[in-house]
Amino acid sequence: QVQLVESGGGLVQAGGSLRLSCAASGSILRINAMGWYRQAPGKQRELVTTISSGGTTNYADSVKGRFTISRDNAKNTVYLQMNSLKPEDTAVYYCNAQVKPEWGRISDYWGQGTQVTVSS
Repeated sequence: QVQLVESGGGLVQAGGSLRLSCAASGSILRINAMGWYRQAPGKQRELVTTISSGGTTNYADSVKGRFTISRDNAKNTVYLQMNSLKPEDTAVYYCNAQVKPEWGRISDYWGQGTQVTVSS
């Protein structure tokens, strides 16, 4: 069984910063890409950023220059540093990981989501 547990969400004023963390645990053989998605009320879930096992990153245009993704492979953890936050960044943020468990095929796993609210 593989689990992703997120932490670090909260309420912040516009222009402020937050750091999200997501730790994967369980019977993990290997983690490929990891990433963050978000879903605002009444909107579809959208990609925010991804990072490969080798550290190659990809960002949505809306967060480029403000958000930074990083990972610690030894800890099976991915981070999202969010700076210069805007009210439109308000959403539930979900961690995603492509995991090869000890038994079974590579599958996508999701965290439970963490709320980020940016006040104007």
